[in-house]
Amino acid sequence: MPANLGGTLTPAQDLTLTRIGYGAMQLAGPNVFGPPKDRDRAVAVLRAAVEAGITHIDTADFYGPTVVNELIKEALHPYRADLRIVTKVGARRGPDGSWRQILDPADLKAQVHDNLAHLGVDTLDVVNLRLGSHDTPTEDSLAEQFGALAELRQQGLIRHLGLSAVSARQLAEAQAIAPVVTVQNLYNLAHRQDDDLLDLCAAQNIAFVPYFPLGGFTPLQSETLTKVAARLDASPQQVALAWLLQRSPATALIPGTSSVTHLHENIASADLTLPADATEELNGIGGR
Repeated sequence: MPANLGGTLTPAQDLTLTRIGYGAMQLAGPNVFGPPKDRDRAVAVLRAAVEAGITHIDTADFYGPTVVNELIKEALHPYRADLRIVTKVGARRGPDGSWRQILDPADLKAQVHDNLAHLGVDTLDVVNLRLGSHDTPTEDSLAEQFGALAELRQQGLIRHLGLSAVSARQLAEAQAIAPVVTVQNLYNLAHRQDDDLLDLCAAQNIAFVPYFPLGGFTPLQSETLTKVAARLDASPQQVALAWLLQRSPATALIPGTSSVTHLHENIASADLTLPADATEELNGIGGR
């Protein structure tokens, strides 16, 4: 039987995403820099994700850099008709592996072309403009940067636009320029500062994609989470993902892994129903 994957979201008429997707960032080397230790294993994970029915793969050309997009092309090209690859722009990597925010409109356009070339496509399904740092959105105007991407959308190089690491005010500013189909912000059981933004996205049929759903570089650690998971005969990671799926119908998840086994464990979280008492306990982790 095909995996449940939490169902689908359709934030635009021609854009349908499985609610459990796959975040490809971890396929690069240590610190998301350089090639993977085992290229064959990385290719196998990507193929296993698609074989499981996942139609939502998250990436960026600055993962590696270029490494992850090239792996996606090697593993999956020519792409299935229903596969949606969501990428992002707004950063580049230094030769030392440093993360450098690059928001010059001309460079953003060049980043789009880099993604097109390394993924081997003529049009990108979704491009997210990443603005703030991974944990701190700014309130800077995005009109010039988002406008540059909107121009590429009008030219047919991008089908849909999204945002990453943004505030509600920036979302509204972007929507005055072009439709927004996804918002990708830091959000998980322990980081709940965007509760109101998530609810706003749900009301507007925008897919809210929490990055670092399992804590990121520092995995979620909670005695409450561990106890609830043991009671439900599930892993803490599965419970954390199930909580996100249950939190809002607008959430679409992109947990990353370089292991086929962990991939299927993540997918299985869609079959986990959290009882009311467990949900109440878990809500307390983030103080909701």
